[in-house]
Amino acid sequence: MTDEKDLTSGNIVKTVITFAIPFLLANIIQALYGAVDLMVIGKYCTPDSVSAVSTGTQVTQIITSIISGLTLGGTVIVGRYAGMKREEDIKTTIGTNLTIFFIVGIILTVVMLVFVDNILTLLQTPKSAFDEAKEYVSVCACGIIFICGYNAISAILRGYGDSKSPLVFVFIAGCINIFGDILLVKYFNMGVKGTALATIFSQGISMVFAIIYLKNKNFIFDFKLSNFKISKDKLKSLAWVGIPVSFQECMVRLSFLYLTSVTNSLGVNASSAVGIASKYDVFAMLPATSVASALSAIVAQNYGAEKYDRMTKSLFIGILAALPFSLAFFGWAQISPESMIGIFSKDENIISVGIPFFKTCSFDYICVLFVFCMNGYLNGRSKTIFTMISCCFGALALRMPLIYIVCKYFPENLGVIGTVAPSVSFIMAVYTLVYVLYLAKNDKKIKL
Repeated sequence: MTDEKDLTSGNIVKTVITFAIPFLLANIIQALYGAVDLMVIGKYCTPDSVSAVSTGTQVTQIITSIISGLTLGGTVIVGRYAGMKREEDIKTTIGTNLTIFFIVGIILTVVMLVFVDNILTLLQTPKSAFDEAKEYVSVCACGIIFICGYNAISAILRGYGDSKSPLVFVFIAGCINIFGDILLVKYFNMGVKGTALATIFSQGISMVFAIIYLKNKNFIFDFKLSNFKISKDKLKSLAWVGIPVSFQECMVRLSFLYLTSVTNSLGVNASSAVGIASKYDVFAMLPATSVASALSAIVAQNYGAEKYDRMTKSLFIGILAALPFSLAFFGWAQISPESMIGIFSKDENIISVGIPFFKTCSFDYICVLFVFCMNGYLNGRSKTIFTMISCCFGALALRMPLIYIVCKYFPENLGVIGTVAPSVSFIMAVYTLVYVLYLAKNDKKIKL
């Protein structure tokens, strides 16, 4: 068997930290996909290529967010049944989950290939970078089925209490991706297309390895073709949790794509600077997102076992564990933003434009930590309707209108534009905290 773990017993501090660490390491490696792409392109190609990959990864990230949001349904439902010790329900849930994601992968691939021009036009991709951005997105779209497979399998394992195996799968993919980037861009001069090919090839190898590894480990699901079927009841449960999370992730990403669109209209330097900042957003927020993902699984199992106090304590411990990392990135951005930008690009124009943006947007590293962790707690309780409404409100009613306003009155001031994200996150943290405290107080009265 794999490293299944009962998350409903034992020292709670140790449980949260040891279960979250593989999440963090896996997310760091996964984040390196886009970061390495950008670093290699920045070193061996032109600023237009940097802008193309920056814009292209924004598009591919929204697809990944949609998929990871949907797969959270697998984590929560499998975790719930694991807490209840109902193995047959776990098997049926896994079969339904994997079948659905095969279908989703095909649909998303077709949609991306058909509408790539429209998407990049909406983002106001600089004309000089448009063709390369299209090439990057089109090639990456062909690997969506692999993203679906890896994320679905990893989500299931995490719900079952195993956060270590997904780390092994993504480590293999990360190593192949880095090697492929250097080989195809530096030595074969394939540019943007090379980075995209390296990414999808690494993801494909990771998914295949995951299936072979689990079959050899006698995993609870044997991956026989006859077991890939859809249960209406399980589909309903997975959709009830996964669709709201996926929708909220989509809305949040769209709001940031709107920011990309605005800054793209300001030219290649602004586009590149914001694209680089988005890479640091991913890394700076990794501890928070990792803890949030871990909390979803931990809370799901404990909710199934009716251990309510343990859920609340897990949330508190998770926030404390992630906070030092957020503070470290915030301090770096305040003290030396030029060194952060310089890792990705040595272009002086990009650095000078990016410094004020880094100084203001970095406040979000702290504010969003609380939002992520509390949302992870709520998702584990299947309170995904609240998190969906919350994130959609933050994206559509707050973030996008504020971006429009500041860009209208401060059209070329990236420092002011950078204040939008932390302001929105702070507001969201306040009202989410109120709801979390309400649930914690009334746990024995409120049922799903």
